Amino acid sequence: MCELFCISANRKIRVNELLKTFFSHSVEHRNGWGLALLDDELFSIEKEPKKALDSLYLNNIMKGSIETSKCIAHIRKATIGEVDIRNTHPFSGYDNSGRRWILAHNGTIFDSEALSPYQYMQEGTTDSERILLYIVDKVNRRCKSGHYGLSRDERIRIVDESIKTIVPGNKVNLMIYDGELFYIHKNEAGTLYEKDSNGSIIISSTPLEQRGWHEFPQNQMKVYCDGKLIYTGHRHDNTYVHDEEKMKLLYFAYSGL
Repeated sequence: MCELFCISANRKIRVNELLKTFFSHSVEHRNGWGLALLDDELFSIEKEPKKALDSLYLNNIMKGSIETSKCIAHIRKATIGEVDIRNTHPFSGYDNSGRRWILAHNGTIFDSEALSPYQYMQEGTTDSERILLYIVDKVNRRCKSGHYGLSRDERIRIVDESIKTIVPGNKVNLMIYDGELFYIHKNEAGTLYEKDSNGSIIISSTPLEQRGWHEFPQNQMKVYCDGKLIYTGHRHDNTYVHDEEKMKLLYFAYSGL
C-alpha cells in the first residue's frame, strides 16, 4: 500500500522536518514519490516513479526551506499499475469550470462498477486515477445541468456521494484538494492520523512526531479549509479489513499469471 500526507493551514508553515520523516518511509514504499505544493503563488506538483530516498531531485527540493499552507505528499507501494510516472501520485485534472482537482490515494479498488468506464479514459493504469476521473466527471455533469461552477456545498455533496458509491468492498483512503477545500476519508483502522496545531491540520498515514497525534475518524469524510474543519459527513458501514488472499488474487490478475 501507500502512505499519505497533507497540510491545511491558515498560514504558511515550514514543513521540511515533517516531510523528511514522511519520505523516510519510502524504504517500504519504494515505487514512487509525489509532492504537491498548493499555495496559489507557488503551485507545483513534483513526482518521480522511484524511491524517495534515492531521488536526487527530491533531495535538492528538500535542501531549500519549504513553507506552505497547503500541500499533499505521497509515497507509493504499487498494487495496481506498473511503476511509471503516469501512475505516480498525486493525480490532477480540471473540471469544465476551470477548477483544478488534486487526488492522492492509499488503498485498492477490488471491484467498482462506477469506476470501470474510466479505465478507457485514463493516462495510466491505476485504480486511483479512475477515482479522480469519476469525481471530476460527476462535477462536470452537475455543472452542465446548471451551466455554472459549483458552490462549496455542491462540491462537498458530490465528493461525499462519490466516496460512498465506490467504498463498498474497497480500501479508500483519500486526500483530495479542489483549489479551496481538502476532502479526507479513510475506511481502514490504524491507517490515518491527524494533528491539530495552532490553526493547522496535519494528516498522515502514520504519526510523524511523538505527541499530539490522534487517529482520524473512520468511515466518514471530513472537509477542511485553511486549517479549519468545515464539514463532517455521515458515517457509513463499509469498513475495509485487509485480506491477504484477496490481495494475492488481485496481484495475479494484474500480472497476467
